[in-house]
Amino acid sequence: MALSYKDAGVDLESYEEAMARLPALMQRTQTPRVLPLTGGFAGLFQLNGNGHQYTDPVLVSGTDGVGTKIKVAMRVGKYDSIGIDLVGMCVNDCLCLGAEPLFFLDYVALGKDDPDLTTALVKGVSDGCVEAGAALIGGETAIMPDLYGAGDFDMAGFCVGVVEKSRILDGSKIQAGDVLLGIESSGIHSNGYSLVRKIVFDAAQLEVDTHVPELSATVGEALLTPTRIYASVIKALLNDPSTKESVSGLAHITGGGLVDNTGRIIPNGLQAVVDRSRWEIPAVFQWLQRLGEVDREEMFHVFNMGIGMVVVVRPEQVDAAQEIVRQSGWTSHVIGDVREGTEPAVYLN
Repeated sequence: MALSYKDAGVDLESYEEAMARLPALMQRTQTPRVLPLTGGFAGLFQLNGNGHQYTDPVLVSGTDGVGTKIKVAMRVGKYDSIGIDLVGMCVNDCLCLGAEPLFFLDYVALGKDDPDLTTALVKGVSDGCVEAGAALIGGETAIMPDLYGAGDFDMAGFCVGVVEKSRILDGSKIQAGDVLLGIESSGIHSNGYSLVRKIVFDAAQLEVDTHVPELSATVGEALLTPTRIYASVIKALLNDPSTKESVSGLAHITGGGLVDNTGRIIPNGLQAVVDRSRWEIPAVFQWLQRLGEVDREEMFHVFNMGIGMVVVVRPEQVDAAQEIVRQSGWTSHVIGDVREGTEPAVYLN
């Protein structure tokens, strides 16, 4: 009997249907520096031009995934926000170098052809790119039936940004006396979901449609809140005349929590001191801690605990920085400062 690709689990007609839906999702993210290319094997992006002229540009790149938050999306059957998480995880890392996000590419792997699922996933990526100001210029959708089961999928993302070499934020400008300004997260973001799922679904035996009164949401709604993308507020801070010269460092708070991630940018001989009494821990983390009887230090090591991005700023510009964050529609807190010390970062209480 003659075999076909479809017999092997790959339906090219369904695949082509899915691919036909994606150009519109990409087009809505395009910026003036994306060069048109019909039928190309890659994407084209013009660095200079259209009002942008870099003197000594450095490209900044980052890649990440969404982790086991994907498993929650599968339980809920909601797939149009996971792509936002993907963009956020990659773009937020690039922002920490002071970079302007330029473009994004995604990789989606599925066990079988599913045009509706593919479209929902890429729509989330498209939404995230619009929010980040980055153009979605390409990607790859792989159908691998022997590697993924029916209904299974995974995603990875790749962001490229640019920063003038003289304006790279690598932590070297941080000095004693600088203030740690924490910008609030939207919730759990995309880290720690192996523990989240262990607490919620294994230990507590909750369902995704269980209503949680203290969260005013179902379990699924609370756990699928998209990762906050900080591109607009960081751009504002790095371009406003009152703060552009006073931001000395940026830290994206992911796995490892505030101390581990802030500590990555602190120069030798200095120490970031985080005062945990300076902000109220969001209800979703209090709920998880109580539900799983999780130790406090474990919570702070695994989750962002309400602070998604730390801005290190000179003390005389803290008020100006907080006002810019407020005008961007978000909330920030003074959560600590930089001092002389031997450990990169510590908690005060």
